Amino acid sequence: MDKKHQHGFTIYELMITITVIGVILAYGVPNFSEFTRNSQLTGTSNDLHSSFQLARSEAARSKSNITICASANSMTAGATCNGTFNDGWIVFIDLDGDIDRAGPGENILRAHPVVHNLVNITTNGGATYFSFAGTGLGRGDVPGEGPSLQTAMICDDRGLRIAGGGRATARRLVTTPIGRATIISDLAMIQAAAGTCP
Repeated sequence: MDKKHQHGFTIYELMITITVIGVILAYGVPNFSEFTRNSQLTGTSNDLHSSFQLARSEAARSKSNITICASANSMTAGATCNGTFNDGWIVFIDLDGDIDRAGPGENILRAHPVVHNLVNITTNGGATYFSFAGTGLGRGDVPGEGPSLQTAMICDDRGLRIAGGGRATARRLVTTPIGRATIISDLAMIQAAAGTCP
């Protein structure tokens, strides 16, 4: 008598497989969502921080003013300093030092597009710029332009709380008067500096 071998899954094997997949998805999807939000927040803060590093090193190298400013049209050839950091920003050679990219030779070194719609950047006093002198040091407040950026809170809709891995769900960018920028991700340090998310 010939034995016939059947190929495939039994109903029990199929049910166990579906149950295992369901358990993995129940735990994995919320964690993946949190991971994605943390990545967006970290990416934005790292992009802003690297723009400060580029501006500082380029100012010292080229011996000319380099400015970072918020720009609502940052990705266009005629990008100017307008808007907030949520709209994007540019790093440019500021030959005349007036925080207004209008003169010849004021070329853009880096342009950053609008930030992710869940991320919000709030600066001290609504600051929209930071300018470096040709020495590589910060120029401070430029007359007639309002305050220069000293702190920026980078938040999303989770506000300021503890996240996975012990880091905060927000980042704080702090610049010294000489132009050294630092990103703070420790919750206690952010709270100690009176950092809050709107």
